[in-house]
Amino acid sequence: MFTGIIEALGTVAGATNYGTNKTFWIESAISNELKIDQSLAHNGVCLTVEEVKDGMHRITAIEETLKKTNLHTWQPGVAINIERCLVMNGRLDGHIVQGHVDTTAVCVEKKDLNGSWEFRFEIPIAFAALIIEKGSISINGTSLTIFNVSSIAFTVAIIPYTFEHTNIHQVQEGSQVNIEFDMIGKYVNRMQSLQNIPYAIA
Repeated sequence: MFTGIIEALGTVAGATNYGTNKTFWIESAISNELKIDQSLAHNGVCLTVEEVKDGMHRITAIEETLKKTNLHTWQPGVAINIERCLVMNGRLDGHIVQGHVDTTAVCVEKKDLNGSWEFRFEIPIAFAALIIEKGSISINGTSLTIFNVSSIAFTVAIIPYTFEHTNIHQVQEGSQVNIEFDMIGKYVNRMQSLQNIPYAIA
């Protein structure tokens, strides 16, 4: 479980294909502090640390993860948002993030407002019910509040600290980002979709 508050920026140091999987070496300021088998969010994707050495850690994404996220686009030099899992005796500064990416979105507009930035994203229509005005969303693992919501699009405002300390500064019009919708909203949407469907409880 995560909060969407990015702890460090990592850099892809290497990427190798193994069958349908892809293995990455990530270099970051916290890599040497990690332990094998530890869960770590990379651009909002929960992945297991497999090896740690020389200021880097190794992770592997399977075919299903590569299909549903932007990990298939990662190349050496790309900046990655990193967050370690939530410590339960700490404050929840963002919102509840599982590290299970629902889909990807495309940036359709980027505005420099001379002190802050606004990004507008479009999502697949199948997920339209999961975005609400002033709702929470995870973009590349970063907890953000959305506004100016339409059927398939929303906007986020970015302050200078977030712009500098996450990889949102690399996002341009046409960029693909990982999206995880608010978990509570997903449960409510699921329950509503089942209201008129008769089913038996085993």
